Amino acid sequence: MEGMVVNGAFWHGRRVLVTGHTGFKGGWLCTWLQSLGAHVAGYALPPSSEPSYYRTARVEEGVRSYIADIADLATVRRAFGDENPEIVFHLAAQPLVRESYNDPIGTYRTNVIGTANVLEAVRTTESVRVVVVITTDKCYENREWCWGYREDDVLGGFDPYSSSKACAELVTSAYRRSFFSSSHGEPRIGIATARAGNVIGGGDWAIDRLVPDIVKAAISNQSVRVRNPESVRPWQHVLEPLSGYLMLAERIWSDPISFSGAWNFGPHDSDARTVGYIVEHFAKYWPGVRTELARDPSSVHEARYLKLDISKVRAALGWVPRWTVAEAIEKTVEWYRGWHIGTEDMRSASLRQISAYAAR
Repeated sequence: MEGMVVNGAFWHGRRVLVTGHTGFKGGWLCTWLQSLGAHVAGYALPPSSEPSYYRTARVEEGVRSYIADIADLATVRRAFGDENPEIVFHLAAQPLVRESYNDPIGTYRTNVIGTANVLEAVRTTESVRVVVVITTDKCYENREWCWGYREDDVLGGFDPYSSSKACAELVTSAYRRSFFSSSHGEPRIGIATARAGNVIGGGDWAIDRLVPDIVKAAISNQSVRVRNPESVRPWQHVLEPLSGYLMLAERIWSDPISFSGAWNFGPHDSDARTVGYIVEHFAKYWPGVRTELARDPSSVHEARYLKLDISKVRAALGWVPRWTVAEAIEKTVEWYRGWHIGTEDMRSASLRQISAYAAR
């Protein structure tokens, strides 16, 4: 079973709603779904950066778009009523740890109330059969241990972002048990949560993220300011978890009881690498990248060690990572350099990378 792939025929003509479609991961997901022939609608705030993957890769050209706040229940319901989606991917979020210290209330509002709003809209939309709620690898109570967290490990979160995503997991579980469980008869809807590692890839321009910081520094001939070069994270190309989300949705469609619940999507254990490794390998493909240590004794808390156990998804779903972290870095640099030089159509470049990934 291991090594199964996304079933393109399944997605052709499907009505799919992606929240957070103007973001980095949401934009790539929409690009992939469009290439498979799905009818895609999106719900999100405007892109949070300029440039953005959403505009650079022209995602907006193929999506029926609702630009609105996920915390506005009436507007969320209206979008669901207009679109009658069959499958929902919920990615809309405040996604940054350090920003959550600056705006904890806004972070909880978006990540917790926003998730509840989506599930409440699902509850009254007869067309929906599958929901995949995207949370994070940081939803676990991080004990800085050397092995990967499993789906049944304790949820927690030191900072407001991580905590808010643990809360989103609990909200999703409560809705699943209260309204969509088999105790109410055969469930009409299957609902899963997906906990992915640290994703990298072309088109991420978020503030205070490692790869966008490297790209900005390389373009401006500046040094990259690195806070914690020894910190270990489960790095993976953005297409890795997205392939998992698509495969998971396919399986939930046919078996909502067995495939609802929580799922980790991360790299092979050997690809959980340090921040320093990422910078060093980025420089191999983009010569001239320089680093500058930027430790701040008064800086907010950030976990130093985090890995995911992907045994469950390998055994039950047949999903495995296809690109090593070194290949992920190479593909990421390829995308950004094409954009920077200005000779590439970035939608075409993105579709080529999706095709290359699928062929692997």
